[in-house]
Amino acid sequence: MGKSDKLSFYVKTPLIFVQESFSNSIEIFEQVYEHALELGWVRSDFLERIKQREETFPTGIQLEKFGAAIPHTDAECILTEFVAVITNKEPVQFTSMEDKNKKVNTDVIFILGLNQPHAQLEMLQSLMKLLQNDNILEEVLTAKDSEQLLYAIKKIEK
Repeated sequence: MGKSDKLSFYVKTPLIFVQESFSNSIEIFEQVYEHALELGWVRSDFLERIKQREETFPTGIQLEKFGAAIPHTDAECILTEFVAVITNKEPVQFTSMEDKNKKVNTDVIFILGLNQPHAQLEMLQSLMKLLQNDNILEEVLTAKDSEQLLYAIKKIEK
């Protein structure tokens, strides 16, 4: 595995939000957008596009014990690649990717800001590996700060 297919290569501290409180997915998108825009990592149309895409192709995933979501957007509005990670103090509702009539109460959200088509698939595979590992996922969810969270993510790559 090269460095660039590793999740930890894309998860960057300015876009890790730990134990946050949001009332809905839009607030999460806005927070990530504001930070990413300030860093010059996204174009100004990122927010609109990620909201639209989530409406059309919902990304909520119900796991055995937890809920997750993996929103992403069009490659052309990403200037510097990243994966933003948000852990929620109280679950935030996303629509299920399997059934648009179902809601998933998410504990963790990974927002993929990728602009290489092949990277997206590899990243989804790494994320699924993480989401299926209850012990590591629990560590991600209980992390008190971004360093702990990154440390937990790196364990899956060993």
